[in-house]
Amino acid sequence: MAGGAFAAHALKERLSVEQLNWFEVGARYQMYHALALVLIGALAGMGRGGRLLCVAGIAFVAGTVLFSGSLYALALTNVRALGMVTPFGGVAFLVGWASVALVGLRRPAQTP
Repeated sequence: MAGGAFAAHALKERLSVEQLNWFEVGARYQMYHALALVLIGALAGMGRGGRLLCVAGIAFVAGTVLFSGSLYALALTNVRALGMVTPFGGVAFLVGWASVALVGLRRPAQTP
């Protein structure tokens, strides 16, 4: 949220509408996946998921760095080649969500 607010106010006069949009999309996806990391922590606290939750957490962090980070860099520098990194972050997000889904599909361990 702070990044989005920063872009909306401090960068509004310096960036084009397209660059501001890239920055906002990066901030939005960063926020979504920060909340997903909270979900992962909650599931781990319940003793669910194990290795799959670890994979999901790593994928969400990598996705945030690659996806949001590349959009921030693209917005701030307007170097279009940075946009080629963004899809790799999207794939990392998909890996993370698939891992979370697999955790949800697992049966809970039976207690004696």
